[in-house]
This record gives sequence, structure tokens and C-alpha cells, in this order.
Amino acid sequence: MVAAYRFKPVITLLLLALLLVALLLSLALGPVAIPLGDTLRVLLRWFSTADLPTDQVLIIEHIRLPRTLMGILVGATLALTGAAMQGLFRNPLADPGLIGVSSGAAPGAALMIVLGSSLLSALPSFVLPYATVLGAFAGGVITTWLVYRLGQSVQGTSVASMLLAGIAIAAISGAVIGMLSYLADDAMLRTLTFWNMGSLGSANYQRVAVLALCCALVWWRLPRQAKALNALLLGESEARHLGVDVERVKRELVLLTALGVGACVAAAGLIGFVGLVVPHLVRLLLGADHRRVLPVSMLLGASLLLLADVGARLLIAPAELPLGIITALLGAPFFLALLMRAQRRGGV
Repeated sequence: MVAAYRFKPVITLLLLALLLVALLLSLALGPVAIPLGDTLRVLLRWFSTADLPTDQVLIIEHIRLPRTLMGILVGATLALTGAAMQGLFRNPLADPGLIGVSSGAAPGAALMIVLGSSLLSALPSFVLPYATVLGAFAGGVITTWLVYRLGQSVQGTSVASMLLAGIAIAAISGAVIGMLSYLADDAMLRTLTFWNMGSLGSANYQRVAVLALCCALVWWRLPRQAKALNALLLGESEARHLGVDVERVKRELVLLTALGVGACVAAAGLIGFVGLVVPHLVRLLLGADHRRVLPVSMLLGASLLLLADVGARLLIAPAELPLGIITALLGAPFFLALLMRAQRRGGV
């Protein structure tokens, strides 16, 4: 145990190095490969007088840099909220989607894609390009509020009731998406399909700035609940005896997760398994203390999503695979392994 504890700072430093490597690879690799040296010179060009190829500057600063920044924000936020939800549900197989954020965001986006032109015809034209994002965010927030209300009881907020409500809303959302897919024309159906698969391809500095504002609040508040999450691992009644305001903590965790995941889904579409796999990997490396699990999950989540995005760009270049397919191919086998391991130990 002492040896494992000594290695924890080393593991954190290695994950920081992994994030730096993933960032550089995300900027350098793609259908047009740029040498790492040139990539660094472009990043540092404001501090240098060297002449750089215009095409390299354009590709890195206007295409890959906002995409990379969005990948860091999305990966870190999904992993952070996933760790928080696993602590709240006291289950390593929990996922942020359990409270209905992703389930609500998908039909919200689908509604804007299929019916947005008629629904928003009275609004200014500059709103239309952001209709899908706004619809996804609104859908995620509304369904999270509904799940939270359905989880209320005389004794307080029931985690089990929230879980069941999330499953029911996911089924309803699937039916709504199916109906809208049936009504959509070919162009709408293609847009809807690719949005549901997830991608960082729509990144620009304006979207990154809005996403960063939402994620900053989540990054600031969620790690402050680490001690409360540690207490909740003992059970709700034990946490109350330790002085934790359990109802307030539950409410804050759910609302922050709704904000973070809703913003990420609105910006990048549905990207699965990051919030499930990353926190579990961190627990295997560092233990169950949320004071370490939450920040380190952010590091690993950002790194893995950037590396998955690099793979999505390279596997069938010059075309691009949807990012959600890559994360599903990596995450689903890991999820099955976790499930079988939990069954061997006597239950999930």
C-alpha cells in the first residue's frame, strides 16, 4: 500500500505528459500531416520572427486548434461528471447519461434538425446556425429536471427512482428520435445520423468559448464536492452523521452534471463511454479517494478523447470516422469486462 501511494504522484505526472503528447498529435496529425517541429513553431510564432508556411498556420490555428480545445473541454468534462455520478450512485458502472442528459439532448437536437426551420422562422436568422446546439442543451436540461422531480419523495431524493426515471425517459427519447427520423428527408436524416454519432468537426472559437464558460463552472464546483462524495461511499445515512447535507449535494451534483454534459452533447453530439471508462481506470490506478479521482479523471478523459479524435481522422483519411464510433469501439469491450468482473464478485 505504501509503495502504491508513492507511485500516485508519478502516475499523475505521466498523465500530464500523456495530455501534452495527445495535444501535439491532435494539432500535427490529420489528412495533412504537419511535422511536430513545425507545429511547435506555429504555436510559438507570436514569440518568434521566423517565416512559416501560410497553409500550416491556417490548418493549425483555424481548424485544428479549436478542435483540440473542444476535445479537451469535452473529454475532461465527461470524465469529471462520470466520476461524480459513479460516486453519487455508488456504482462503478454508472454513467452521466443515467440522469437523462444525453437522452434528452438527442431528441432536442433531432427536433431542431427536422423541424427547426419552421419552429424558428420568426426568430432572427443568426439563431438558425445554432438551432441544433440550443435544442440539444434545452432538451438535456428539461429531461434532467424531470428526472430529478420524479426522484423526489418524502424522504428526499431517491437515487434508485432517478435511475428508473432516466431509463424510462431514454426509451421515450428513442421513440421520439425514431418518429423524427421517419419524418426527415434524406439531408435531414444524414445530419441527424452524424450528430448522433458525435464529432469535433464543427469546432470553432465561438463554440469553444461558450462551451468553456459552461465547463468552467463545472470544473470549479464539482471537485469541491470530493469530500462529500467520499462520505457518500459509506451510505447516505452515514454521510448525514458526518455532517454532509446529502440533499444539497445530490441536487448540486445533478445540476452540474446536467450543465456539463448538456453543453458537451450540444457542442459535439453524443460521445459515449468516456464518462464510464475513464473514472474506473483512474480508480484502478489511484484508489477511490475522490480528491484524486476527480482531477485525474479530467486529465485522462481529455487525453483519451484527443487520441480517439486523432484516430477518427487517420483511420480512413481523407474521410473522417465519427468520434462516437471510436469511443464506442474502445469503451464497449471495457464495459463488458467490468460487467463480467462485477458478476464474478457477486453483483453489479
